[in-house]
Amino acid sequence: MRHAAKTRHLFRDVGGLRVHYRETGIPSSTAVLLLHGFPASSHSFRAVLPVLGEHFYTVAPDMPGFGFSDAPPPDEYEYTYERLSEAIEALVDDLGVRRYVLYVTDYSTPVGYLMALRHPERILGLVVQNGNTHEAGMGETWDTARRYWAEPTEENRAALPDWLTFEGTRDQYLSGLSPDLQALQPRETWHLDWERLTRPGNVEAHFQLFVDYQHHVARFPEIAAFHREHQPPCLVLWGRHDVYFDIAEVLAYHEEMETLEAHIYDGGHLFLETHAAEVAEQLVAFVGDVLDAARTG
Repeated sequence: MRHAAKTRHLFRDVGGLRVHYRETGIPSSTAVLLLHGFPASSHSFRAVLPVLGEHFYTVAPDMPGFGFSDAPPPDEYEYTYERLSEAIEALVDDLGVRRYVLYVTDYSTPVGYLMALRHPERILGLVVQNGNTHEAGMGETWDTARRYWAEPTEENRAALPDWLTFEGTRDQYLSGLSPDLQALQPRETWHLDWERLTRPGNVEAHFQLFVDYQHHVARFPEIAAFHREHQPPCLVLWGRHDVYFDIAEVLAYHEEMETLEAHIYDGGHLFLETHAAEVAEQLVAFVGDVLDAARTG
């Protein structure tokens, strides 16, 4: 492996925050931007980064409140997807990246799409891994959330699933999986996530992000308009056992995108832990095609 393809673990101060990120490949104004979901961090991409780095400059940041990035207490920092997107955009700008293939999943979906809506000209391609931008993907699992968003009473909060716990963190990885697939999940993932999530005030910060997710849902029509108008090349990767986002989301992308490739894996919500090699192969092919088209377009 080339030295440049080895993953570098770095920090930058942007917008008053110390942001941790991993990068690989030769720095360039064109990049692959990998954004993690809840409750994880750039650690999710540890097996994918060196493969991508053989071909492309790739950046995987920890969003504020996650991983090894700063996690200010909620009374000092507004935990909204708008604020997270501004922090990641500031990092991208500071790195000199002007255009990128954007990879989103779970909670980074609202973050990435806010960046795309602000600057569609920067998005060369779009990779969505178990991330929701359509009503079709939000099944009965979200009924209690919708009730709380509509009426944030103590009674409706008590009815929410108890996911901001060690057990809830572990379930993000294991829920819906057969024992054979569960055996492929490395236990250090949820232990690392929970250690980071339990920094002072961080559980409440993540509840605030859950509350703010309703504004992402309200942006679904705007996102659909972005898809139809700009038509970025799109790759959808899905773990079919995801208990949080319905597989109908894949077909919803099919309805809007002229260029769409979709792969459904025998995995769960965080299936990079079990299918990193397969995903890396798909990413190399997809990003290569996207960048070739951008050069000749």
